[in-house]
Amino acid sequence: MNVLIIEDDPISQKLLSSFLKEYAVCDIANDGAQGISVFESSLKTNKRYDLVCLDIMMPQMDGIQVLQKIRSAENKNGVYGLDGTKIIMTTALSDVENVRNSFKAQCEAYIIKPILKKDFILKLQELGLLKGG
Repeated sequence: MNVLIIEDDPISQKLLSSFLKEYAVCDIANDGAQGISVFESSLKTNKRYDLVCLDIMMPQMDGIQVLQKIRSAENKNGVYGLDGTKIIMTTALSDVENVRNSFKAQCEAYIIKPILKKDFILKLQELGLLKGG
């Protein structure tokens, strides 16, 4: 599995990478603009990501804006709906507005920090990215 972690906090980057190390190859982007650039490059080189873990609170561009740009880039490259990359919002924000706006922008899941490994792995199984068991 190919994973892109878009997260400005180094501790969160390491935590998510450690959760995924036995299942995936992880690339890390330190902010939204870098994340979009890396994601768009993956579409052009046909090395698409299976999963993006995306923080909301980042400088200059928040995660919901990044999510919208990712979906737009997919559409421009002929990737629609269920064929798109699975996106999990990984954030400390639990308010209804951010949750609603994330799902309106077409994320597949929303996990509130602090993230427990068992909950994260369960979410990957629910999304069909890992086999249960």
